[in-house]
Amino acid sequence: MSDGQRLFIGGEWVEPDGGHYPVTDPATEETVGRAPQASPEQARAACAAAREAFGAWSRTSPGERAAVLGRAAEIIRGRLVPYAELAVAETGATTGTARAMQVGVAAARFCRYADVEPAEWPVPPQINEAGPMGAAAVMGALAVRQPVGVVTCVTSYNNPWANPAGKVAPALAMGNTVVVKPAPQDPLSVYRMAEALAEAGAPPGVVNVVSGQAADVGEAAVASPDVDMVSFTGSTAVGRRIAEVCGRDMKRQLMELGGKGAAVVFDDADLGSAVAGIGTTFSFYSGQICTAPTRVLAQRGVYERLVGQLAAYAGRLKVGDPREPDTVVGPVVSAAHRARVESYVELGRKEGATVVTGGERPPLERGFYVAPTLLADCANDMRVAREEIFGPVVTVIPFDDEDEGIALANDSDYGLIDYVWSGDVARAFRVARRLRAGGVGVNTVGRNMEAPFGGFKKSGVGRDVGSYALHAYSEVQAIVWPG
Repeated sequence: MSDGQRLFIGGEWVEPDGGHYPVTDPATEETVGRAPQASPEQARAACAAAREAFGAWSRTSPGERAAVLGRAAEIIRGRLVPYAELAVAETGATTGTARAMQVGVAAARFCRYADVEPAEWPVPPQINEAGPMGAAAVMGALAVRQPVGVVTCVTSYNNPWANPAGKVAPALAMGNTVVVKPAPQDPLSVYRMAEALAEAGAPPGVVNVVSGQAADVGEAAVASPDVDMVSFTGSTAVGRRIAEVCGRDMKRQLMELGGKGAAVVFDDADLGSAVAGIGTTFSFYSGQICTAPTRVLAQRGVYERLVGQLAAYAGRLKVGDPREPDTVVGPVVSAAHRARVESYVELGRKEGATVVTGGERPPLERGFYVAPTLLADCANDMRVAREEIFGPVVTVIPFDDEDEGIALANDSDYGLIDYVWSGDVARAFRVARRLRAGGVGVNTVGRNMEAPFGGFKKSGVGRDVGSYALHAYSEVQAIVWPG
């Protein structure tokens, strides 16, 4: 157990006004550390420190900023094992997931944005006709990407390394300064990230971290007049509140919100591939991921076989201690979240779904575990098919033809990532183009980390990842002159 962590404001480690609160290991239910409870005044002080640091940082060269990010990547890679152990303790992720997909991805993201990309480019000249301003002239122009300013990054609990890195790295690369408000369940990893950035040479105030369980800390970090942009990952309900606060001052927003990914499986699909992909809902972060294919739409000719194979797949997964090398499904993040997931399973029963496998708490003495659960015989108007459960629960809904499958997939408040499985590649791409989602996986749940990422509808606003993240954390300025 670590001693009480301090806030990181203006390059200094600051004692929190609100004392500390315990961080709980979801697998053991033991306290693994004490996180600082900032006051709203300290959140505003962090924003003011970021504002003060912005001028000098924004004037550094892209190469200087890239060097800091590159050194941070090296530091994080050098501490992969202890950082991953902390991530396991805070989140309940398996050791392999914490090393590869949390700390490893964070280091890769800092390395990615250490690659300097052009921040300005010429615009084709235009001949202006004679008018009130005088004779006709050839006008030259240059488009320039400028930093937005101070960015408040409100991060999710399911990945306290890769998610913050995906915000902080491109924001710093573009010359912004940041205030990070981590999720209250697992903030300790984010402080280690700030420590690595400071060691890498980030000047005081460029990176600030304030944590706390009270909502007023995040609200203060969003509402501060020193903040120009808010980047948020989390629930649609909280995103709506942040958007309301940002709207008062026309602050820029980047929102990655909830998801209820549809997996459309046609009769001619490779079922082995479909089952392995859909099965990641059970295993990857124990279903606590917004991109999970949680809502399976199965064409009737393959429905029964798909349900049977998914049930068999779920039954083979070891649920247990995330530190054991053969564990596939670890705990969910808290007792409260376990109760929430279990309430959805019971709701599914009441709505008429068949619990094919799972549905009962695993027989483990400690830990917030949920068994991989498959709900069949569902309809698209059931709450378990419409609301984000955020756990290892998959619902299966039958459909008859292509048009019905597309209609069911699109009949959702969400639109983050959908999936299509079909042996007819032409049809798969035809269907993909008709799905109202920010991303579509064709015969895969894999991601291209240079492709734009974001959602339609209530799944979010804006796009990031790859070069799109650099666009998200910048404003475009036009400089025009007579040629």
